[in-house]
Amino acid sequence: MSATPQANGSARAVGALAALLSQRLGSARVMGPETTEVRGLSNWDGSDRATLTFVRSASYARKWLERDAGPHAALIADATLTELGDAESLPSRLRDRAMIVVPDADLALIEALRLLAPPAPSRAPGVHASSVVDPSAQIDPGAHVGPHCVVEARAVIGPGAVLLAGCFVGVEARIGAGTTLHPGVRVLERCVVGRACVLHSGAVLGADGFGYRPRPDGRGLIKVPHIGNVVIGDDVEIGANTCVDRAKFGSTTIGDGTKIDNLVQIAHNCTIGRCCILCGQVGLAGSVTLGDGVVLGAKSGVTDNLSVGAGAQIGAGSGVINDVPAKETWLGTPARPAKETLRMMSELRKMGRKG
Repeated sequence: MSATPQANGSARAVGALAALLSQRLGSARVMGPETTEVRGLSNWDGSDRATLTFVRSASYARKWLERDAGPHAALIADATLTELGDAESLPSRLRDRAMIVVPDADLALIEALRLLAPPAPSRAPGVHASSVVDPSAQIDPGAHVGPHCVVEARAVIGPGAVLLAGCFVGVEARIGAGTTLHPGVRVLERCVVGRACVLHSGAVLGADGFGYRPRPDGRGLIKVPHIGNVVIGDDVEIGANTCVDRAKFGSTTIGDGTKIDNLVQIAHNCTIGRCCILCGQVGLAGSVTLGDGVVLGAKSGVTDNLSVGAGAQIGAGSGVINDVPAKETWLGTPARPAKETLRMMSELRKMGRKG
């Protein structure tokens, strides 16, 4: 089943779109009819002719060219075009369809998505009548507070910030300029969110860290108080239903430009550097430190009090139980340097064949 195309209803000629892409990327040329119009984007095997598709490999380019139906315009990289190896026959195959040839198809796709995106909903400044705002809270006149939000005492909402339906901002929490909180976001007391951040639905900042100790008499557990907060830098994106726990003391911190996927757990007193990427279902135990530019693959986990050096990459599903040096790639459970893990896997396969 092909995907439903995403369109905003306003058509653009491929030639005009290529001109805009050229301004942004430095180069974009059209092969085929420049008058071909597109209204949105879809998969290469979609059913709507009036859409633009994205072709990363020569094999998919050939499949796209062989289809009569589907998108009649495609983004394709110079290198992929070279791999097709049939430049002489291309003009005849492009009589009813067009290619926008660019240096980097991935970057071009990002720009095309921006150009063809439906217009963003307008959010008028002001506070919806159904929201509850403490008199001591400071809400900038340019901020938007949607229906059924709660803004508690001494909280600060910066200029251009947007709180969509059902958001909660706790006592003395701060939301930076231009930050968007999607429906149902919770920013609890004394937590700080920087400028131009995006927090998706269900994200919770500032819940208690998970800390307990056995009672001296052996009858149950004693809860460890967590009196710190969470501090988020600028231009950070946090996915839906992700939780960032407040620190036991001090702050749990996330650096500028870091991007966090859905369903991620970040425990108390973690320190995450700038421009890190945490994919879905990553789990960080307490007091983990990630250097700048760290990438954690989906479902990977890091044990408490460990450090992952700047630029390191952890493979999906890996379990980190030792410090990871900067710029290294580790895989497996327990995680080891990638070459070592792959060598061990190879030896295990050999043993299985002998068995």
